[in-house]
Amino acid sequence: MNRFSVYAALLLRVAVGGVLFHHGLTKLHEGVPAVGEFLHNAGVPAATVAAVVVIAVETLGAACLVVGVFTRFWAACVAVEMVVAVWAVKLPAHGSVELEVMLFAGALALVAWGDGPLSLAIGLKRGR
Repeated sequence: MNRFSVYAALLLRVAVGGVLFHHGLTKLHEGVPAVGEFLHNAGVPAATVAAVVVIAVETLGAACLVVGVFTRFWAACVAVEMVVAVWAVKLPAHGSVELEVMLFAGALALVAWGDGPLSLAIGLKRGR
């Protein structure tokens, strides 16, 4: 550990959450029916429900990651989503998986790391 290690979780949360939030806003703008249709065409079961979950993880979950609230929970959701994205969408279409694999790795690191000392959750705990 060094004096900069307190910033590591913050940087990872902002990176993973920021990328996901951007993608989530795009999906939110497209709407649940369009995302559901895409997922249905990719062979994802219960595509409309999956679309709502994906949009929630990539918007609400991503925002929570950025500020550091319920980080482990949302990071676990992201990790599961990235596994599904790779196996159900990217690999069958012979698509590139680099982004999803990096988001998966970052999410797993956040599951292990948690909020980190520079997070809203820690600030709220101190304020009690």
